[in-house]
Amino acid sequence: MDAHNEFVRWATEKGVELSGVEPRKIPGRGVGMVATERLEEDQILLQVPTSLLRTVDTVPSSIRKKLPSHMSVHGLLAADLALDKSRTYKLWNAVIPSKSEMEDSCPLAWVAELQTYLPSPAAERLRKQQSKFARDWDEVRLAFSALREDDYRYAWLLVNTRTFYYSTPKTEKLYHKDDRMALQPVADLFNHADEGCAVAFDAESFTIRANRVYEAGEEVFICYGRHANDFLLAEYGFVLEENRWDEVGLDEPVLSYLSGEQRADLEDAGFSGNYRLDADTVCYRTQVAVRRMCMPVERWRRLVDGLEDAEVLKGKVNGLIAKLLRAYEKDVLGIIAELEGMKDGTADQRGLLIQRWSQVRVLVEDTIRRLEGETT
Repeated sequence: MDAHNEFVRWATEKGVELSGVEPRKIPGRGVGMVATERLEEDQILLQVPTSLLRTVDTVPSSIRKKLPSHMSVHGLLAADLALDKSRTYKLWNAVIPSKSEMEDSCPLAWVAELQTYLPSPAAERLRKQQSKFARDWDEVRLAFSALREDDYRYAWLLVNTRTFYYSTPKTEKLYHKDDRMALQPVADLFNHADEGCAVAFDAESFTIRANRVYEAGEEVFICYGRHANDFLLAEYGFVLEENRWDEVGLDEPVLSYLSGEQRADLEDAGFSGNYRLDADTVCYRTQVAVRRMCMPVERWRRLVDGLEDAEVLKGKVNGLIAKLLRAYEKDVLGIIAELEGMKDGTADQRGLLIQRWSQVRVLVEDTIRRLEGETT
């Protein structure tokens, strides 16, 4: 923790205001921010002057002038991190995750054999990441030929996992909303939970306020958004043990039961794919798709148009969903068994995948029991 304490001292000397919290080691989860006293709701915990943020405007001109004007903020910040040899951010850089830690946790850095075992929503997020990274790397490698791809990818993942939304009149004019970002000291030491402290910014500072009362010794979280664990795994390299926003993708089990004609009907009606279940319900899109298996097409179209009772054939539909979920559960158990016997990747990478698929299995099992209880 010496590096973190030195970093906090450096940050406070630079104008960061930290109140009632400090970084501490969290067993099994690295470092997080912990309350050192009772915190009241809406109490300011952290205030970071905008002058300390690493933004598109702080990227040195020696880097910016070698890259195209259309370069993403993400790509520019990553280039800055990868090429930074100055002492300006030495203490800040000392507390970021190591390259090996990022490679263990973030699927973008995994071997292809292991990436194929991601659940489909996480795999879709990964494909988007791969496309974004490839565009940025294509520009950077031409401008800085001595820079290695794995070093740039490490910096790119640091930006991807540790930046905060930050918008100015300039960035609003030049960049997409998903590309308005900044790195800020100390704030990135807060861990994510499915609910957390309020984060806000204005022209002068970034501020984090307590979302509730915290007692001394409690870890204090922020929330990156209402994200399922597949999103968190692909984007940030972790999953939450408790996540009220978690959900399971059902495209594979649902689509495997549909005929070609039924798939075409769903496509025409705008109900093809993006099937989900969460802890409380199977999504409406899934129910519409399964009803296509149970109903004549004309009657099903009336249902889609709102001219048929949406509860029609509920028992039969629940039974069919439970049936396809039981088949999917067997597939999930097979995936877990395969991962347990694999040698590809690292033990930590495989362990993270096993953890995620085990969560999927629990959600599927709970849904089967609920549906069968509603059917009886």
